[in-house]
Amino acid sequence: MSTKYKKLISYVKKTEALSHASSLIAWDQETMMPNGAVEQRADCLASIESEIHTRKSNIKVGELLDSIKISSLNKEEKSNYFHIKKSYLRSSKIPNDLATEIAKICSLSQMSWVHSKKTNDTKRFLKYFKEVINLKKKEAKILSNSNNVYDALLNDFEPEMTSKKLDKVFKNLRKGLISLRENIIDKNNKISKLNFIFDKKIQLEISNNLAKLFGYNFDIGRIDISQHPFSTGTGNDVRITTRLDEKDPFNCFFSTIHETGHAVYEQNIPDKFIFTPNGSGVSMGVHESQSRIFENQFGRSRQFCIYLFKLMKDKFGDFGVKSDEEFYKIVNNVKNSFIRTEADEVNYNLHILMRYDIEKELFKDNIKVEELEDAWNERFKLDFQLDVKELSDGFLQDVHWSAGLFGYFPTYTLGNIYAGCLFEKILDTNNEALNKVQYGEFGDILEWLKKNIYVYGSSEKPENIISNAIEKNIDEKPLIDYLNKKFNEIYLY
Repeated sequence: MSTKYKKLISYVKKTEALSHASSLIAWDQETMMPNGAVEQRADCLASIESEIHTRKSNIKVGELLDSIKISSLNKEEKSNYFHIKKSYLRSSKIPNDLATEIAKICSLSQMSWVHSKKTNDTKRFLKYFKEVINLKKKEAKILSNSNNVYDALLNDFEPEMTSKKLDKVFKNLRKGLISLRENIIDKNNKISKLNFIFDKKIQLEISNNLAKLFGYNFDIGRIDISQHPFSTGTGNDVRITTRLDEKDPFNCFFSTIHETGHAVYEQNIPDKFIFTPNGSGVSMGVHESQSRIFENQFGRSRQFCIYLFKLMKDKFGDFGVKSDEEFYKIVNNVKNSFIRTEADEVNYNLHILMRYDIEKELFKDNIKVEELEDAWNERFKLDFQLDVKELSDGFLQDVHWSAGLFGYFPTYTLGNIYAGCLFEKILDTNNEALNKVQYGEFGDILEWLKKNIYVYGSSEKPENIISNAIEKNIDEKPLIDYLNKKFNEIYLY
Protein backbone atom coordinates (compact mmCIF):
# COMPACT_ATOMS: atom_id res chain seq x y z
CA MET A 1 0.00 0.00 0.00
CA SER A 2 1.52 3.28 -1.15
CA THR A 3 2.00 6.24 1.21
CA LYS A 4 -0.22 8.46 -0.93
CA TYR A 5 -3.02 5.87 -0.98
CA LYS A 6 -2.76 5.56 2.83
CA LYS A 7 -3.02 9.34 3.10
CA LEU A 8 -6.09 9.39 0.83
CA ILE A 9 -7.86 6.61 2.77
CA SER A 10 -7.04 8.25 6.10
CA TYR A 11 -8.65 11.47 4.88
CA VAL A 12 -11.71 9.65 3.49
CA LYS A 13 -12.23 7.67 6.70
CA LYS A 14 -12.71 10.94 8.61
CA THR A 15 -15.26 12.08 6.02
CA GLU A 16 -17.11 8.75 6.23
CA ALA A 17 -17.15 9.04 10.03
CA LEU A 18 -18.81 12.44 9.70
CA SER A 19 -21.40 10.93 7.33
CA HIS A 20 -22.09 8.23 9.89
CA ALA A 21 -22.55 10.88 12.60
CA SER A 22 -24.97 12.73 10.32
CA SER A 23 -27.01 9.56 9.80
CA LEU A 24 -27.27 9.07 13.57
CA ILE A 25 -28.47 12.65 14.04
CA ALA A 26 -31.06 12.01 11.34
CA TRP A 27 -32.04 8.77 13.14
CA ASP A 28 -32.55 10.76 16.34
CA GLN A 29 -34.71 13.24 14.41
CA GLU A 30 -37.08 10.43 13.44
CA THR A 31 -37.15 8.61 16.79
CA MET A 32 -36.42 10.75 19.84
CA MET A 33 -36.02 14.42 18.95
CA PRO A 34 -38.43 16.80 20.75
CA ASN A 35 -40.89 18.52 18.41
CA GLY A 36 -39.59 21.96 19.25
CA ALA A 37 -36.09 21.19 17.98
CA VAL A 38 -37.00 21.07 14.27
CA GLU A 39 -35.39 24.35 13.17
CA GLN A 40 -32.27 23.83 15.28
CA ARG A 41 -31.85 20.27 14.03
CA ALA A 42 -32.16 21.42 10.40
CA ASP A 43 -29.35 23.92 10.98
CA CYS A 44 -27.27 21.19 12.65
CA LEU A 45 -27.68 18.76 9.76
CA ALA A 46 -27.01 21.50 7.23
CA SER A 47 -23.74 22.42 9.00
CA ILE A 48 -22.53 18.82 9.02
CA GLU A 49 -23.51 18.36 5.38
CA SER A 50 -21.58 21.53 4.51
CA GLU A 51 -18.47 20.13 6.19
CA ILE A 52 -18.88 16.74 4.49
CA HIS A 53 -19.34 18.37 1.09
CA THR A 54 -16.30 20.59 1.66
CA ARG A 55 -14.17 17.59 2.52
CA LYS A 56 -15.40 15.53 -0.45
CA SER A 57 -14.76 18.35 -2.92
CA ASN A 58 -11.44 19.46 -1.39
CA ILE A 59 -8.86 20.00 -4.12
CA LYS A 60 -6.37 18.01 -2.02
CA VAL A 61 -8.49 14.92 -2.74
CA GLY A 62 -8.14 15.57 -6.46
CA GLU A 63 -4.39 16.07 -6.11
CA LEU A 64 -3.99 12.82 -4.19
CA LEU A 65 -6.09 10.95 -6.75
CA ASP A 66 -3.92 12.29 -9.57
CA SER A 67 -0.72 11.36 -7.75
CA ILE A 68 -1.60 7.70 -7.17
CA LYS A 69 -0.45 5.11 -9.68
CA ILE A 70 -3.57 2.99 -10.23
CA SER A 71 -1.58 -0.04 -11.44
CA SER A 72 0.10 -0.26 -8.02
CA LEU A 73 -3.23 -0.84 -6.24
CA ASN A 74 -4.80 -4.21 -5.49
CA LYS A 75 -8.42 -5.00 -6.40
CA GLU A 76 -9.98 -3.67 -3.17
CA GLU A 77 -7.80 -0.55 -3.25
CA LYS A 78 -8.79 0.12 -6.87
CA SER A 79 -12.44 -0.13 -5.90
CA ASN A 80 -11.96 2.42 -3.10
CA TYR A 81 -10.00 4.64 -5.47
CA PHE A 82 -12.73 4.74 -8.12
CA HIS A 83 -15.48 5.28 -5.52
CA ILE A 84 -13.52 8.22 -4.10
CA LYS A 85 -12.91 9.63 -7.57
CA LYS A 86 -16.59 9.38 -8.46
CA SER A 87 -17.56 11.10 -5.20
CA TYR A 88 -14.93 13.81 -5.72
CA LEU A 89 -16.06 14.56 -9.28
CA ARG A 90 -19.71 14.65 -8.18
CA SER A 91 -19.08 16.87 -5.15
CA SER A 92 -16.82 19.20 -7.13
CA LYS A 93 -19.70 19.94 -9.49
CA ILE A 94 -22.14 20.86 -6.70
CA PRO A 95 -21.62 24.28 -5.03
CA ASN A 96 -21.28 24.01 -1.27
CA ASP A 97 -24.14 26.43 -0.64
CA LEU A 98 -26.46 24.26 -2.78
CA ALA A 99 -25.51 21.07 -0.91
CA THR A 100 -26.03 22.86 2.42
CA GLU A 101 -29.39 24.29 1.37
CA ILE A 102 -30.60 20.88 0.15
CA ALA A 103 -29.73 19.32 3.51
CA LYS A 104 -31.52 22.06 5.44
CA ILE A 105 -34.67 22.17 3.30
CA CYS A 106 -34.96 18.38 3.21
CA SER A 107 -34.77 18.26 7.01
CA LEU A 108 -37.53 20.89 7.31
CA SER A 109 -39.55 19.16 4.61
CA GLN A 110 -39.35 15.83 6.43
CA MET A 111 -40.67 17.28 9.65
CA SER A 112 -43.43 19.17 7.82
CA TRP A 113 -44.33 15.87 6.14
CA VAL A 114 -44.80 14.24 9.57
CA HIS A 115 -47.12 17.09 10.60
CA SER A 116 -49.06 17.13 7.31
CA LYS A 117 -49.51 13.37 7.32
CA LYS A 118 -51.07 13.53 10.79
CA THR A 119 -53.32 16.51 10.04
CA ASN A 120 -54.17 15.77 6.37
CA ASP A 121 -53.17 19.34 5.53
CA THR A 122 -50.72 19.88 2.67
CA LYS A 123 -50.25 23.67 2.95
CA ARG A 124 -47.22 23.52 5.24
CA PHE A 125 -45.66 20.55 3.46
CA LEU A 126 -46.04 21.87 -0.10
CA LYS A 127 -44.29 25.09 0.90
CA TYR A 128 -41.10 23.16 1.67
CA PHE A 129 -41.62 20.44 -0.91
CA LYS A 130 -41.67 22.96 -3.75
CA GLU A 131 -38.23 24.09 -2.59
CA VAL A 132 -37.04 20.47 -2.39
CA ILE A 133 -38.07 19.85 -5.99
CA ASN A 134 -36.45 23.06 -7.25
CA LEU A 135 -33.19 22.35 -5.44
CA LYS A 136 -33.03 18.71 -6.58
CA LYS A 137 -33.69 19.83 -10.16
CA LYS A 138 -30.76 22.24 -9.89
CA GLU A 139 -28.59 19.45 -8.54
CA ALA A 140 -29.70 16.97 -11.22
CA LYS A 141 -29.09 19.43 -14.06
CA ILE A 142 -25.55 20.04 -12.81
CA LEU A 143 -24.84 16.31 -12.54
CA SER A 144 -26.58 15.16 -15.71
CA ASN A 145 -24.63 14.27 -18.83
CA SER A 146 -27.81 14.21 -20.93
CA ASN A 147 -31.24 15.75 -21.21
CA ASN A 148 -32.57 13.08 -18.84
CA VAL A 149 -31.90 14.75 -15.47
CA TYR A 150 -33.76 11.99 -13.62
CA ASP A 151 -31.01 9.51 -14.48
CA ALA A 152 -28.53 11.64 -12.54
CA LEU A 153 -30.61 11.14 -9.40
CA LEU A 154 -31.14 7.43 -10.12
CA ASN A 155 -27.37 6.99 -10.37
CA ASP A 156 -26.99 8.06 -6.72
CA PHE A 157 -28.91 4.97 -5.62
CA GLU A 158 -28.17 2.47 -8.38
CA PRO A 159 -24.83 3.18 -10.09
CA GLU A 160 -24.80 2.88 -13.89
CA MET A 161 -28.54 2.24 -14.01
CA THR A 162 -30.70 4.27 -16.40
CA SER A 163 -34.42 4.84 -16.76
CA LYS A 164 -34.17 3.40 -20.30
CA LYS A 165 -32.99 0.06 -18.88
CA LEU A 166 -35.61 0.13 -16.14
CA ASP A 167 -38.44 1.05 -18.49
CA LYS A 168 -37.86 -2.14 -20.49
CA VAL A 169 -37.63 -4.46 -17.47
CA PHE A 170 -40.52 -2.76 -15.65
CA LYS A 171 -42.77 -3.02 -18.71
CA ASN A 172 -42.36 -6.80 -18.78
CA LEU A 173 -42.81 -7.06 -15.03
CA ARG A 174 -45.93 -4.90 -15.03
CA LYS A 175 -47.50 -7.07 -17.73
CA GLY A 176 -46.85 -10.24 -15.71
CA LEU A 177 -48.13 -8.73 -12.44
CA ILE A 178 -51.37 -7.44 -13.93
CA SER A 179 -52.04 -10.79 -15.57
CA LEU A 180 -51.52 -12.62 -12.28
CA ARG A 181 -53.65 -10.16 -10.34
CA GLU A 182 -56.52 -10.46 -12.79
CA ASN A 183 -56.46 -14.23 -12.33
CA ILE A 184 -56.66 -14.21 -8.54
CA ILE A 185 -57.99 -10.88 -7.25
CA ASP A 186 -61.66 -11.96 -7.21
CA LYS A 187 -60.89 -15.34 -5.63
CA ASN A 188 -59.83 -14.17 -2.17
CA ASN A 189 -63.25 -13.74 -0.59
CA LYS A 190 -62.88 -16.90 1.45
CA ILE A 191 -59.70 -15.75 3.18
CA SER A 192 -60.16 -14.79 6.82
CA LYS A 193 -59.14 -11.48 8.35
CA LEU A 194 -57.53 -10.73 11.68
CA ASN A 195 -60.03 -9.49 14.26
CA PHE A 196 -58.10 -9.10 17.48
CA ILE A 197 -56.36 -6.44 19.56
CA PHE A 198 -52.64 -7.26 19.62
CA ASP A 199 -50.83 -5.76 22.60
CA LYS A 200 -48.13 -3.35 21.41
CA LYS A 201 -45.61 -4.38 24.06
CA ILE A 202 -45.92 -8.02 22.99
CA GLN A 203 -45.60 -6.97 19.34
CA LEU A 204 -42.33 -5.23 20.12
CA GLU A 205 -41.10 -8.28 22.05
CA ILE A 206 -41.87 -10.52 19.06
CA SER A 207 -40.31 -7.94 16.73
CA ASN A 208 -37.04 -8.15 18.65
CA ASN A 209 -37.17 -11.95 18.58
CA LEU A 210 -37.72 -11.95 14.80
CA ALA A 211 -34.83 -9.57 14.17
CA LYS A 212 -32.51 -11.79 16.21
CA LEU A 213 -33.81 -14.90 14.44
CA PHE A 214 -32.97 -13.39 11.04
CA GLY A 215 -29.42 -12.64 12.14
CA TYR A 216 -29.57 -9.11 13.61
CA ASN A 217 -26.81 -8.51 16.18
CA PHE A 218 -28.21 -6.44 19.07
CA ASP A 219 -24.71 -5.89 20.47
CA ILE A 220 -24.16 -3.48 17.60
CA GLY A 221 -27.78 -2.52 16.91
CA ARG A 222 -31.15 -1.53 18.39
CA ILE A 223 -34.81 -1.29 17.41
CA ASP A 224 -36.91 1.84 17.95
CA ILE A 225 -40.28 3.21 16.82
CA SER A 226 -40.72 5.73 14.00
CA GLN A 227 -43.43 7.08 11.72
CA HIS A 228 -41.88 5.25 8.77
CA PRO A 229 -39.66 2.17 9.39
CA PHE A 230 -36.05 2.51 8.24
CA SER A 231 -32.52 1.23 8.73
CA THR A 232 -29.44 3.39 9.12
CA GLY A 233 -25.79 3.05 9.97
CA THR A 234 -23.01 0.70 8.97
CA GLY A 235 -20.33 -1.50 10.48
CA ASN A 236 -20.69 -1.79 14.23
CA ASP A 237 -23.54 0.68 14.68
CA VAL A 238 -26.58 -0.28 12.58
CA ARG A 239 -30.04 0.72 13.77
CA ILE A 240 -33.54 -0.14 12.64
CA THR A 241 -37.01 1.14 13.41
CA THR A 242 -40.45 -0.37 13.14
CA ARG A 243 -44.02 0.78 13.80
CA LEU A 244 -46.93 -0.52 15.85
CA ASP A 245 -50.63 -0.97 15.10
CA GLU A 246 -52.65 -2.89 17.68
CA LYS A 247 -55.04 -4.13 14.97
CA ASP A 248 -52.35 -5.17 12.49
CA PRO A 249 -49.26 -6.89 13.97
CA PHE A 250 -48.01 -7.78 10.49
CA ASN A 251 -47.26 -4.10 9.98
CA CYS A 252 -44.73 -4.38 12.80
CA PHE A 253 -43.42 -7.88 12.13
CA PHE A 254 -42.80 -7.60 8.41
CA SER A 255 -41.46 -4.05 8.67
CA THR A 256 -38.99 -5.38 11.22
CA ILE A 257 -38.00 -8.35 9.05
CA HIS A 258 -37.60 -6.00 6.05
CA GLU A 259 -35.35 -3.57 7.91
CA THR A 260 -33.46 -6.47 9.45
CA GLY A 261 -32.53 -7.56 5.91
CA HIS A 262 -30.91 -4.15 5.37
CA ALA A 263 -29.24 -4.16 8.77
CA VAL A 264 -27.83 -7.71 8.63
CA TYR A 265 -26.27 -6.83 5.26
CA GLU A 266 -24.48 -3.84 6.77
CA GLN A 267 -23.49 -5.65 9.97
CA ASN A 268 -21.79 -8.43 8.01
CA ILE A 269 -19.68 -6.38 5.64
CA PRO A 270 -16.05 -7.13 6.63
CA ASP A 271 -14.65 -4.87 9.37
CA LYS A 272 -11.62 -4.07 7.22
CA PHE A 273 -13.96 -1.98 5.02
CA ILE A 274 -15.36 0.21 7.86
CA PHE A 275 -15.33 3.93 7.02
CA THR A 276 -14.02 3.27 3.51
CA PRO A 277 -16.13 3.50 0.32
CA ASN A 278 -16.21 -0.32 0.21
CA GLY A 279 -17.72 -0.43 3.70
CA SER A 280 -21.43 -0.23 2.90
CA GLY A 281 -24.04 -1.92 0.73
CA VAL A 282 -23.14 -1.57 -2.93
CA SER A 283 -26.44 -0.06 -4.12
CA MET A 284 -30.01 0.40 -3.01
CA GLY A 285 -31.16 -2.24 -5.49
CA VAL A 286 -28.88 -4.84 -3.91
CA HIS A 287 -29.82 -3.51 -0.46
CA GLU A 288 -33.51 -3.94 -1.24
CA SER A 289 -32.86 -7.46 -2.50
CA GLN A 290 -31.67 -8.31 1.00
CA SER A 291 -34.64 -6.74 2.76
CA ARG A 292 -37.23 -8.13 0.33
CA ILE A 293 -35.88 -11.69 0.27
CA PHE A 294 -36.08 -11.70 4.09
CA GLU A 295 -39.54 -10.14 4.16
CA ASN A 296 -41.16 -12.02 1.28
CA GLN A 297 -39.48 -15.13 -0.07
CA PHE A 298 -38.60 -16.32 3.44
CA GLY A 299 -40.75 -14.22 5.80
CA ARG A 300 -44.04 -14.80 3.94
CA SER A 301 -43.24 -18.40 3.00
CA ARG A 302 -45.51 -21.24 4.10
CA GLN A 303 -42.60 -22.58 6.15
CA PHE A 304 -42.02 -19.40 8.13
CA CYS A 305 -45.74 -18.87 8.61
CA ILE A 306 -45.78 -22.19 10.50
CA TYR A 307 -43.13 -20.76 12.84
CA LEU A 308 -44.71 -17.31 13.20
CA PHE A 309 -48.21 -18.71 13.79
CA LYS A 310 -46.96 -20.82 16.70
CA LEU A 311 -44.99 -17.89 18.12
CA MET A 312 -48.01 -15.57 17.99
CA LYS A 313 -50.25 -18.19 19.62
CA ASP A 314 -47.69 -18.60 22.40
CA LYS A 315 -47.50 -14.84 23.00
CA PHE A 316 -51.07 -13.64 22.31
CA GLY A 317 -53.07 -16.79 22.99
CA ASP A 318 -56.00 -17.63 20.71
CA PHE A 319 -56.30 -14.72 18.25
CA GLY A 320 -59.02 -16.25 16.09
CA VAL A 321 -56.99 -18.12 13.45
CA LYS A 322 -57.54 -21.88 13.42
CA SER A 323 -54.51 -23.26 11.57
CA ASP A 324 -51.11 -22.36 10.16
CA GLU A 325 -52.50 -22.87 6.63
CA GLU A 326 -55.26 -20.31 7.30
CA PHE A 327 -52.60 -18.04 8.79
CA TYR A 328 -50.43 -18.43 5.68
CA LYS A 329 -53.32 -17.33 3.46
CA ILE A 330 -54.05 -14.31 5.67
CA VAL A 331 -50.39 -13.25 5.50
CA ASN A 332 -50.47 -13.55 1.70
CA ASN A 333 -53.92 -12.13 1.02
CA VAL A 334 -53.94 -10.27 -2.31
CA LYS A 335 -56.09 -7.15 -2.38
CA ASN A 336 -55.98 -3.68 -3.80
CA SER A 337 -55.05 -1.31 -0.98
CA PHE A 338 -53.74 2.19 -0.43
CA ILE A 339 -50.49 1.72 1.48
CA ARG A 340 -47.33 0.56 -0.30
CA THR A 341 -45.61 -0.87 2.79
CA GLU A 342 -48.69 -2.95 3.61
CA ALA A 343 -49.20 -4.20 0.06
CA ASP A 344 -49.07 -7.87 -0.85
CA GLU A 345 -46.30 -9.20 -3.08
CA VAL A 346 -48.40 -9.04 -6.25
CA ASN A 347 -49.49 -5.43 -5.83
CA TYR A 348 -46.34 -4.05 -4.21
CA ASN A 349 -44.37 -3.48 -7.37
CA LEU A 350 -47.37 -1.82 -9.03
CA HIS A 351 -47.21 0.74 -6.20
CA ILE A 352 -43.54 1.30 -7.00
CA LEU A 353 -44.02 1.55 -10.76
CA MET A 354 -46.64 4.24 -10.22
CA ARG A 355 -44.23 6.29 -8.09
CA TYR A 356 -41.45 5.76 -10.59
CA ASP A 357 -43.58 7.10 -13.44
CA ILE A 358 -44.71 10.13 -11.40
CA GLU A 359 -41.12 10.93 -10.37
CA LYS A 360 -40.00 10.98 -13.97
CA GLU A 361 -42.85 13.29 -14.93
CA LEU A 362 -42.02 15.67 -12.06
CA PHE A 363 -38.47 16.03 -13.34
CA LYS A 364 -39.62 16.43 -16.91
CA ASP A 365 -41.78 19.33 -15.66
CA ASN A 366 -44.89 17.53 -16.92
CA ILE A 367 -46.32 17.56 -13.39
CA LYS A 368 -46.12 20.64 -11.15
CA VAL A 369 -45.94 20.35 -7.36
CA GLU A 370 -49.44 21.83 -7.07
CA GLU A 371 -50.74 19.11 -9.41
CA LEU A 372 -49.08 16.22 -7.59
CA GLU A 373 -52.05 15.23 -5.44
CA ASP A 374 -54.42 15.07 -8.42
CA ALA A 375 -51.86 13.26 -10.57
CA TRP A 376 -51.36 10.69 -7.82
CA ASN A 377 -55.08 10.14 -7.25
CA GLU A 378 -55.84 9.75 -10.96
CA ARG A 379 -53.06 7.22 -11.49
CA PHE A 380 -53.97 5.36 -8.30
CA LYS A 381 -57.58 5.02 -9.42
CA LEU A 382 -56.38 3.64 -12.74
CA ASP A 383 -53.97 1.11 -11.20
CA PHE A 384 -55.90 0.03 -8.08
CA GLN A 385 -59.53 0.97 -8.69
CA LEU A 386 -59.66 2.89 -5.40
CA ASP A 387 -60.50 6.53 -4.65
CA VAL A 388 -57.98 8.23 -2.37
CA LYS A 389 -59.83 10.16 0.35
CA GLU A 390 -57.09 10.69 2.95
CA LEU A 391 -53.76 12.32 2.13
CA SER A 392 -52.04 9.82 4.40
CA ASP A 393 -53.35 7.12 2.06
CA GLY A 394 -52.17 9.08 -0.96
CA PHE A 395 -49.04 10.94 -1.90
CA LEU A 396 -48.17 11.76 1.72
CA GLN A 397 -47.83 8.13 2.80
CA ASP A 398 -44.09 7.83 2.04
CA VAL A 399 -41.24 9.82 3.56
CA HIS A 400 -38.94 9.53 0.51
CA TRP A 401 -40.00 12.57 -1.51
CA SER A 402 -40.03 14.87 1.52
CA ALA A 403 -36.40 13.85 2.11
CA GLY A 404 -35.41 14.55 -1.50
CA LEU A 405 -34.85 10.84 -2.26
CA PHE A 406 -35.82 10.86 -5.93
CA GLY A 407 -34.57 7.82 -7.83
CA TYR A 408 -34.89 5.68 -4.70
CA PHE A 409 -38.31 4.12 -5.37
CA PRO A 410 -37.38 2.10 -8.49
CA THR A 411 -34.64 0.36 -6.49
CA TYR A 412 -37.36 -1.39 -4.47
CA THR A 413 -38.64 -3.16 -7.56
CA LEU A 414 -35.12 -3.72 -8.85
CA GLY A 415 -34.39 -5.26 -5.44
CA ASN A 416 -37.41 -7.54 -5.82
CA ILE A 417 -36.09 -8.68 -9.20
CA TYR A 418 -32.66 -9.35 -7.67
CA ALA A 419 -34.32 -11.18 -4.75
CA GLY A 420 -36.23 -13.40 -7.17
CA CYS A 421 -32.96 -14.41 -8.82
CA LEU A 422 -31.17 -14.98 -5.48
CA PHE A 423 -34.04 -17.04 -4.05
CA GLU A 424 -34.05 -19.31 -7.09
CA LYS A 425 -30.28 -19.86 -6.72
CA ILE A 426 -30.41 -20.50 -2.96
CA LEU A 427 -33.04 -23.22 -3.43
CA ASP A 428 -31.05 -24.74 -6.31
CA THR A 429 -27.95 -24.78 -4.11
CA ASN A 430 -29.62 -26.03 -0.90
CA ASN A 431 -33.13 -27.42 -1.30
CA GLU A 432 -33.45 -27.89 2.48
CA ALA A 433 -32.79 -24.22 3.31
CA LEU A 434 -36.45 -23.23 3.02
CA ASN A 435 -37.72 -26.24 4.99
CA LYS A 436 -35.48 -25.33 7.93
CA VAL A 437 -37.19 -21.93 8.16
CA GLN A 438 -40.27 -23.52 9.78
CA TYR A 439 -38.05 -24.33 12.78
CA GLY A 440 -36.62 -20.83 12.90
CA GLU A 441 -33.32 -21.95 11.39
CA PHE A 442 -31.77 -19.38 9.06
CA GLY A 443 -28.11 -20.38 9.40
CA ASP A 444 -27.75 -21.90 5.91
CA ILE A 445 -29.38 -18.88 4.26
CA LEU A 446 -27.25 -16.39 6.18
CA GLU A 447 -24.05 -18.25 5.38
CA TRP A 448 -24.90 -18.26 1.66
CA LEU A 449 -25.64 -14.53 1.70
CA LYS A 450 -22.46 -13.79 3.66
CA LYS A 451 -20.39 -15.73 1.13
CA ASN A 452 -22.06 -14.39 -2.00
CA ILE A 453 -23.31 -10.87 -1.13
CA TYR A 454 -22.17 -9.42 2.20
CA VAL A 455 -18.45 -10.19 1.84
CA TYR A 456 -17.99 -7.78 -1.08
CA GLY A 457 -19.40 -4.61 0.47
CA SER A 458 -19.09 -2.10 -2.36
CA SER A 459 -15.90 -3.58 -3.79
CA GLU A 460 -17.71 -4.95 -6.88
CA LYS A 461 -20.33 -3.46 -9.21
CA PRO A 462 -23.99 -4.12 -8.17
CA GLU A 463 -24.98 -6.15 -11.23
CA ASN A 464 -21.73 -8.14 -11.05
CA ILE A 465 -22.37 -9.16 -7.42
CA ILE A 466 -25.85 -10.45 -8.25
CA SER A 467 -25.00 -12.10 -11.59
CA ASN A 468 -21.90 -13.80 -10.10
CA ALA A 469 -23.98 -15.03 -7.16
CA ILE A 470 -26.67 -16.56 -9.39
CA GLU A 471 -24.18 -17.61 -12.10
CA LYS A 472 -26.28 -16.21 -14.94
CA ASN A 473 -27.74 -12.97 -16.30
CA ILE A 474 -30.28 -11.03 -14.27
CA ASP A 475 -33.88 -10.77 -15.48
CA GLU A 476 -37.42 -10.47 -14.11
CA LYS A 477 -38.48 -14.06 -14.96
CA PRO A 478 -37.51 -15.75 -11.64
CA LEU A 479 -39.59 -13.19 -9.73
CA ILE A 480 -42.62 -13.61 -12.00
CA ASP A 481 -42.28 -17.42 -11.86
CA TYR A 482 -42.05 -17.35 -8.06
CA LEU A 483 -45.13 -15.14 -7.72
CA ASN A 484 -47.19 -17.18 -10.18
CA LYS A 485 -46.34 -20.48 -8.50
CA LYS A 486 -47.00 -19.19 -4.99
CA PHE A 487 -50.25 -17.32 -5.58
CA ASN A 488 -51.77 -19.73 -8.07
CA GLU A 489 -51.30 -22.45 -5.45
CA ILE A 490 -53.05 -20.28 -2.85
CA TYR A 491 -55.96 -19.08 -4.95
CA LEU A 492 -56.56 -21.51 -7.78
CA TYR A 493 -56.14 -24.89 -6.17
